[in-house]
Amino acid sequence: MVDKMVTQNQGRRQPYGSFVDVYCNTFSPVYKLQFNPKDKTPKYKQIVQSVITDIERGVLKNNEQLPSISELSVEYYLARDTVEKAYRELRERGYITSVQGKGYYVQSQSTTKLKILLVFNKLSSYKKIIYYAFLKALGDKATVDLQIHHYNARHFQEIIEKNLGKYNYYVVMPHFTQELDKANYLDVLESIPANELVLLDKDVLELESSPLSVYQNFDKDICEALENAQDLLKKYSRMVLTLPSDGNYPSEIAHGFRSFCINYEKEFSIKENAIDETIQPGTAYVVVEETDLSELVKKVRQSNYELGREIGIISFNETTLKELLNITVITTDFEAMGYTAASLLLDNKRIKVKNPFYMIRRGSL
Repeated sequence: MVDKMVTQNQGRRQPYGSFVDVYCNTFSPVYKLQFNPKDKTPKYKQIVQSVITDIERGVLKNNEQLPSISELSVEYYLARDTVEKAYRELRERGYITSVQGKGYYVQSQSTTKLKILLVFNKLSSYKKIIYYAFLKALGDKATVDLQIHHYNARHFQEIIEKNLGKYNYYVVMPHFTQELDKANYLDVLESIPANELVLLDKDVLELESSPLSVYQNFDKDICEALENAQDLLKKYSRMVLTLPSDGNYPSEIAHGFRSFCINYEKEFSIKENAIDETIQPGTAYVVVEETDLSELVKKVRQSNYELGREIGIISFNETTLKELLNITVITTDFEAMGYTAASLLLDNKRIKVKNPFYMIRRGSL
């Protein structure tokens, strides 16, 4: 009897009070609320926000019928007055309309735009380049909110849990403190639907899904950049990488540097900073932080050595100051990263793209 009733009514909304709805509890409306019974926000406000968010995301289309007051009451164990209050507010605010004897319908006259949550590990001049290139490529097709997780997986988890279901896409820079158990943030990334997740700056190979990714290959990038400059580096027998071990830089940088030095038989060391470094002729430095760059330039100027002859310096990431100081730079193309991610996202392509990485040769090497 039950099977027959389900078959006969399949494909259309069941009337409230039917045997299938009440007794079997198999009713499943097309539209699902983003509703959390444990949230302290009033339940009617959660309904209002869920409907508005999904209209803005394009999940709910103009003129689409919403579940009836009775249907939502049964599905989410809510008082009819709660649902009725939510629908009344939505109608007063112009998001829905009611038709006598038929029900409630979406009435949104605004042009649907993609909603994107951008989650960076930190703010810096380089991240701003990515951000503005991303916005420029999107144009008026999307609205973007920016949040920072500060390398903290727990904070990242809070950001995602609070915003899951409210955006079309979640664009994440997955840089976290190295000592942290990867499971802490892998589980959070896995909680985001694969078709809504975009990885920026770093790929995460451990993910079971394969989201859109525009990434740097830090290991190979630095090794290949140094190999391409071997004609300049051959006069240096010793190389030093200054890389803080606070966990905020990819460990792959050190791996790539070490691989180059071993392959080309260079004496090498990796140091926290350049403060206690005694410069020696025949040494080329690869510098990550600008404070170490300033320290080394100062030490060279106070010595009898010539920069680019006895002492070499390569700095990460281009700036106007480095150009003025004639400092050799290895860098990714930050503008291309933002533009590529936005373009692929708009085209709904789930592919992995390695971002361009190159060296700008100047007098410091």
